[in-house]
Amino acid sequence: MNTRPSKGHYRAIMGRAIDVDQSDANDSPPTPIDLLRPADWERYIGTASPATAALAAANHFTARPGQYLCLWDPEGRPRRVIFGLGDAGLMGLRALPSRLPEGTYRIDVAPYGFDPDRAAIAWALGTYRFDRYKSEPREPAPRLEMSGRDDRAWRVQADACAFARDIINTPANDMGPAELEAAAAAFAGAHAADLTVIRGDDLITCDYPAVHAVGRAAAPARAPRMVEIAWGDPAHPLLAIVGKGVMFDTGGLDLKPSTGMRWMKKDMGGAAHALALARMVTEYALPVRLCLLLPIVENAVAGDAMRPGDVLATRKGLSVEVGNTDAEGRLILADALARAAELEPDLTIDLATLTGAARVALGPDVSPFYTDDESLADALALASREEEDPLWRMPLWPGYASSIESDIADIKNDADAWAQAGSVTAALFLKRFAPTTGAWVHFDIFAWNGRSRPGWPQGAEAQAIRAIFAALRARYR
Repeated sequence: MNTRPSKGHYRAIMGRAIDVDQSDANDSPPTPIDLLRPADWERYIGTASPATAALAAANHFTARPGQYLCLWDPEGRPRRVIFGLGDAGLMGLRALPSRLPEGTYRIDVAPYGFDPDRAAIAWALGTYRFDRYKSEPREPAPRLEMSGRDDRAWRVQADACAFARDIINTPANDMGPAELEAAAAAFAGAHAADLTVIRGDDLITCDYPAVHAVGRAAAPARAPRMVEIAWGDPAHPLLAIVGKGVMFDTGGLDLKPSTGMRWMKKDMGGAAHALALARMVTEYALPVRLCLLLPIVENAVAGDAMRPGDVLATRKGLSVEVGNTDAEGRLILADALARAAELEPDLTIDLATLTGAARVALGPDVSPFYTDDESLADALALASREEEDPLWRMPLWPGYASSIESDIADIKNDADAWAQAGSVTAALFLKRFAPTTGAWVHFDIFAWNGRSRPGWPQGAEAQAIRAIFAALRARYR
């Protein structure tokens, strides 16, 4: 499909605008929104007009999560919107914008403890849409008139999340290794960062053998590459961010079935999230020395594709027996993590759409993370709750480590069946290559909404990075 990129997509790659803004002075007054919890409903409806009370009763409205009422004026324009938050946090507000007509809105009634920054992020996430390939323009998204306590923080986060979702949603014919490299280069240029790119057979010369082995079967224009970006004051603590960049995953010679391959354009979701998190760090100017590492490949099928049973070299010097060519993500991350270890970082974060086992354990919405650092785990758990960005700590259980031992190599990329816990054994594999200076944390994300619902359209989803950013802001003040 040869489609010219839309203006919206260009903004997403270079710096997307979001639909939370100040209304123009000449606009009509913004439509008020009342955000309610069930505990406040009786008091609220007791002061409402009889018509509003009757409408609420007819719709069985009690401020349950996602319930909404729209009151209309005689000209057919929304006069007031009533939205139920339930007893959960403000992220439920994501569900409202897609139900509203175009226009400007403002929060008029809010529950005790209302956080305008979190409401602004929720609204921005809820107005996201990916329409690059739509021939008919869609109605503009509704706007929210709001100023928060820290406008810069929520705008940076909302913008970065939209950026990641756009990259993941773009199909592989328009988002291959070269295109992701270009997005990374644009980011580096915009922030005066140092950029290093190693491509093709130069990966062998420069000692990224596993990245080369996974990506060498792709067409020359989609050759594997290693992208490294350095930013910030060398005197600051070093933060390494690593993202799995498998632009499309056929499974290699262990070919996926068609149902398993359908959405594999999203297998670079870790790299998209890593790049988005790096944007948050740089645009918010956290006092760190950032190193962003993106191993970028396409796991293709060709005569020189890696085979089950092959033994690969790695940057760390450990040999890896390939038990399954569809467990390729951990191979490219091994080289990237080994590079991070050479830099002796204070903290290393890796993000990857790594295992289906993570979804079996926690489903699509909750991202497991793995770390041996107790204080980091506590900080991430706290940030997850506060940011309503669901994370769950999983164990680096040493009892399963023997399942990735190989008879002929130092380690193998597919665990023995007896261990069963595929996300845990993948994390144990990565731990063998991760830095031992400072802290390390691995996120096994899904990066996808498998079903459409208001505020969460089917397609790419930004996961974990809002919570990670909150933890980073607390760690590096």
